[in-house]
Amino acid sequence: MDQKTRVRMLTSMAMLSAVAVILVAIIHFPLFPAAPFLEYDPADIMIWIGTFAYGPAAGLIMTVVVSVIQGLTVSAQSGIIGIIMHIFATGGFVLLAGNIYKRDKSKKGAVKALVCGSLLMVAMMILWNILITPIYMGVDRSLVIDLLVPAIIPFNIIKAAVNSLITFLVYKRISKFLHNR
Repeated sequence: MDQKTRVRMLTSMAMLSAVAVILVAIIHFPLFPAAPFLEYDPADIMIWIGTFAYGPAAGLIMTVVVSVIQGLTVSAQSGIIGIIMHIFATGGFVLLAGNIYKRDKSKKGAVKALVCGSLLMVAMMILWNILITPIYMGVDRSLVIDLLVPAIIPFNIIKAAVNSLITFLVYKRISKFLHNR
């Protein structure tokens, strides 16, 4: 990769990361009253677009950058726990989906990547919510386990599905801009 391409890629990654932070600052809301700490936001869309455009390593870098900035600014109430949870959830997604899409850059490959990444994200968030949410909320683990079916699992399915659908619909249009030489 030549110097000009590398600079363009890093600039695009920074732009996508900035838009992700702006999106979470303006669009975030709870989906389930029983678990108001689970807020939908569209920030991952920009990270997933960057992952499809530049690969899983770029997606992971963007995930960490966005998670830290978001966790220190617009989502500061969740602190280090929020940062860690976002890195785990989105990081797992970008590594799996990014590698799948890297091997098959077709619509079918994109769908497979988004579905597999979403399933991994939902599975990982079941585990991490059971392990970390009791610490964050200062509650007994059984309370979190009781929230799995009515709130945590549906929330993660909805968030992953909505973000996947939007990513699928806009990626090719944005990709043309990102790869325009």
